[in-house]
Amino acid sequence: MPKSKRDKKVSLTQTKRKGLELKQRLIEKIRETADQYARIFTFSVHNMRNVQLKEIRQEWNHSRFFFGKNRVMQLALGRTDEEEYRENLHKLTRHLQGQTGLLFTNATEKEVLGYFSELYVPDYARSGTVAAQTVVLEEGALPEFSHSLEPQLRQLGLPTQLKKGVIHLLREHTVCEKGQVLNPEQCRILKLFGHQMSNFHITMEGMWSNSGKWKTFDDNPEPIIPDRVKVKPKKDEDADKVEDIGGDDKKSEDAEDDEDEDAEDLEEDEDET
Repeated sequence: MPKSKRDKKVSLTQTKRKGLELKQRLIEKIRETADQYARIFTFSVHNMRNVQLKEIRQEWNHSRFFFGKNRVMQLALGRTDEEEYRENLHKLTRHLQGQTGLLFTNATEKEVLGYFSELYVPDYARSGTVAAQTVVLEEGALPEFSHSLEPQLRQLGLPTQLKKGVIHLLREHTVCEKGQVLNPEQCRILKLFGHQMSNFHITMEGMWSNSGKWKTFDDNPEPIIPDRVKVKPKKDEDADKVEDIGGDDKKSEDAEDDEDEDAEDLEEDEDET
């Protein structure tokens, strides 16, 4: 029987869109915060991890972080000399591009730079990340892995073979070359072997003080990373966590992507509560 054209589902739920009202509240909040603190730092986030950012915010609970919504932050502080909320704030807003944010604090310049210059948290690389080094898997037995993983390892492109119930890597295998854009399979191999290539860190780009002075930081230290490494599976790695390489890793990657999207509204969600 053909479906009736009059048989239409009508949603009776009503939801309020955030829209203009939320942006106006965020602008007011940023301006109020600018009046409360002595300094505003602009920072860039590298290899964004929402969990790590939340931990930093908890540790720096005496200060205030705003991350995401660059255009709204620019409107709040002023994009031009005529629009700026305080003297020389338009110089600060020029640096709000990409994954950047604002740190409002009474801590001194030395305290802020000292803390964040040493903040490097290792994590597994994600698909689309540029490889920071060449990673080579050593030839030989892989007793850390269950024999049932051997077919899945071969599906990932590894030259493996099962010998007396133990997985063997038949020859050296280059997972990635330095400068190469990683695909999902390469990321799964790196995670499976416990090699954390990415570093979550924050670099301070500039500082505005309530005296109206603005300065930029050009000399940001970079971590020393070897160009080429050979890796073996971590002995303390729980094999049960990687029984289903294709499924679980895909879910975890999707979950991490969701965390990145949540970070866009990190400050807004806090305001609503």
